[in-house]
Amino acid sequence: MSERMLTAPNAGVLHANGWNQENADKEQAVMDRKPPVNDLVDFNGPDDPYHPLNWPFRKKVIATILYGLTTCWITFASAIYAAAINSVSEEFNVSTEASAAGVSLMVFGFGLGPLVWAPLSELYGRKWVVLLVSNSSLWVSSAKMLNATNKPYFIAAIFSFATATAKDIQTVLITRFFAGFFGGATITNTGGVMADIWAPEQRGNAIVSYGVTLVGGPTLAPIIGGALTSSYLGWRWTEYLTGIVMMAQLIIDALVLDESYAPVLLVYKARRLRHETKNWALHAEHEEWDVSFKEMCQKYLIRPFQMLGTPICFLMSLYASFVYGILYANLESFAIEFQEVRHWGPVVGNLPFIALLIGIFFAAAINIYNNKYYRQRLKENGFKPVPEARLPPMMLGGFAFTGGLFLFGWTSSEHLSYWPSIIGISLIGLGFTTIFQSALNYLIDTFTRFSASAVAATTFMRSMFAGAFPLFVIPMYHKIGVDWGSTIFGCIAAVLIPVPFLFFAWGKRIRARGQWNNHTV
Repeated sequence: MSERMLTAPNAGVLHANGWNQENADKEQAVMDRKPPVNDLVDFNGPDDPYHPLNWPFRKKVIATILYGLTTCWITFASAIYAAAINSVSEEFNVSTEASAAGVSLMVFGFGLGPLVWAPLSELYGRKWVVLLVSNSSLWVSSAKMLNATNKPYFIAAIFSFATATAKDIQTVLITRFFAGFFGGATITNTGGVMADIWAPEQRGNAIVSYGVTLVGGPTLAPIIGGALTSSYLGWRWTEYLTGIVMMAQLIIDALVLDESYAPVLLVYKARRLRHETKNWALHAEHEEWDVSFKEMCQKYLIRPFQMLGTPICFLMSLYASFVYGILYANLESFAIEFQEVRHWGPVVGNLPFIALLIGIFFAAAINIYNNKYYRQRLKENGFKPVPEARLPPMMLGGFAFTGGLFLFGWTSSEHLSYWPSIIGISLIGLGFTTIFQSALNYLIDTFTRFSASAVAATTFMRSMFAGAFPLFVIPMYHKIGVDWGSTIFGCIAAVLIPVPFLFFAWGKRIRARGQWNNHTV
């Protein structure tokens, strides 16, 4: 079936965002129109208010912010635990490497979750796969969800509370993994929401804004976690706080957000028209979709790994996964340099993460500026995607990321000023964001109709990297030092610098020969 992204507000959902009565009347008028004579329910032309591109700008912005915050809190949850590693190690009498596995297992859950949540979003829609997954008898009324059988984000919050009350290290590790597995629903599906509601020429800026919230969680979490663990509240409140903010976000999302996946919304519309007109033949195209388990496995389990065998998907996923792994390695490396080497306290020792966030904001500005260049190339290409126009920020970011790693590592001595290390951290943040976002945008533009599989492949690989890095960073840095450890990472980053230049020069030629992307040439 067509996967054209069209959407509408759910009928009967309580709106807490103050939509005016005029918009509500327009939406009601569309629902009250006579059903089509061919019994197939569709949208009423390009100006239909149910079309996501016709949502009011304010509504799109609110949806982007709320989905961004929803994702922010789950990535926040993955990183705030890092501040509790030593406390957990002492309380349960285990090594720091064993307690650090709590970070890794949650991120591993992020990698496995998309294999389940991505296909479910195509069956049941974006909103309730993030918040509440239900069976086909789903009805939404007065902001309540009936017949719910699974609750990913809700369950992720519950597992955060379970971690907070854990009596042994095994419980901590198990609950952390399942918090990541269920929380991965929002990481998987928010990108789809951005595609649902923003036109291609606007989507770049929206994704930049969403990307800042995505990495803002792991950046701010260690600072807050350090303050909690060093206070009388203790490490368990890092998990209590996470569960509380996730529950609060869940309530706001349920009240404010509307479904954004067009096929599912047409099902809602068809269902209402059937009851209003008593014409039981009315149906949406999505209701004819009898997708088999084999087809779902092919799209989300087999094809992603097949695509990793292509040069574009493999190299871009590798680069994005490496920088994402470094982001989680920083949870340990910053603590070693500033708390162990420079003897800063647990709160002050985590403040350098602010420098990382500053670099991320600079990168966001660069990506937004590049969107002007992309829109120009898009117009010149007849409004067909131009993947290579996504790469200039990545080309710049590769040098910034590599330089930042070397500068951070070789100024880590307590006898040197901390300012060069802070500057290096900012460069790492700038490089990480430009590389990561450009890689994802390039993959989406390159594989278009197969982009879900490409993103699933990248998500799986980057989660494996991010989960593995915290496991070996602590012993590596303790054995060879922050300087040589960062040098190793810097050398790997230097080897990867040519990747965007390669595809900028020969990407179109490579795409023309590809099985899944030759249609984009």
